[in-house]
Amino acid sequence: MKITRVDAFAIGIGDVGDPEYLVNDDFRYSIYGTRHQTVIARVETDSGIVGYGEGQSPISPETTKSIVETALRPILLGRDPLNSAALWYRMYSAMRERGHQTGFYPDALAAVDIALWDIKGKSTGLPAYKLLGGAFRERVPVYNNVSATAPAEAAAEAISHADAGYDGVKLHIRSSVSETAEVAEAVRDAIGPDVKIMVDVHTYHTLSSAIALGRRLEAINATWLESPLVPEDIGGLVELSRAVDVPVASSEWTRTRWDLREAFERRAFDIVMPDIARTGLTEGMAIATLADTYNIPVAPHIGGGGIVSIIASIHYSVAIPNFFIMEHNRNAYPLRGRIASGQPEVADGAFPLPERPGLGIEISDEALAEYSVGGD
Repeated sequence: MKITRVDAFAIGIGDVGDPEYLVNDDFRYSIYGTRHQTVIARVETDSGIVGYGEGQSPISPETTKSIVETALRPILLGRDPLNSAALWYRMYSAMRERGHQTGFYPDALAAVDIALWDIKGKSTGLPAYKLLGGAFRERVPVYNNVSATAPAEAAAEAISHADAGYDGVKLHIRSSVSETAEVAEAVRDAIGPDVKIMVDVHTYHTLSSAIALGRRLEAINATWLESPLVPEDIGGLVELSRAVDVPVASSEWTRTRWDLREAFERRAFDIVMPDIARTGLTEGMAIATLADTYNIPVAPHIGGGGIVSIIASIHYSVAIPNFFIMEHNRNAYPLRGRIASGQPEVADGAFPLPERPGLGIEISDEALAEYSVGGD
């Protein structure tokens, strides 16, 4: 079997706002689009099997698409898609010497890599997780995101998620120690002691304020404090993790095991959060294996995208021994279903074991064309 065609689709779901991108005055705040954006890779073979993957592209999906079709396509055409590990290494090495170990390039690589695993499963008639090594579990527990940032509203939203059976809720708050802690405390009072509470502060804090917040979160038995410091501050994360008893979760921005080696060696954080739409399945497995050697649990991150990456993350979560819990956003899930069908549904706070060949979802090529942006 040989790869005969490689295409990518820059996807935009929803109306374009004015402006198209939201640029916050806070100089350390990420840029966000006013609509849902991602990139879907489509890989065809001479056997007629087609695989689909996704690379996270919350902004400028046209850039990721271009990388797939100009930099990665020549590497893949004529190759055996079953050689996914060798192809991953070949694609990664193609730009390694030039400094493209992170950013748009590995995100494009992730999209293609996931598509290759889809092909492998379809060609063997097996779900992807069995090819990744088999199932360590029969269900994938998930937590849901809380969008509200005021105490009363966040508490009400958290109650609705807990009542729906979710095993945990995650707050997203970029504010002072006192304001963040007040929201978390209100949520704990509302949902009781048994539902997990995660607090993502999106790299807002300094070391001293993160320590203060961590100590406040200890009192409510928070499951983790997420992304407390800027990604480059490994030393600060080390000091923070030693200073507080609440677990520190980090690394959604990393793409490879090499990105994480120093952090693992120095015990910079307690929970690693690879995003399969940034790592792909091949490197995601390598990250989980490396984390396991340091006894670090894995909590897969789900960021922008989610059309293919959610089901890919489910297969990943099933196939690793050190899985903890996976992220989910039930409010955005139906929106993503405009392009993919056959997506599993959460039941009793968990996704079921996927059993269809490959990733197990169907992608509408007509919908890909309908939601494509930026021209051919």
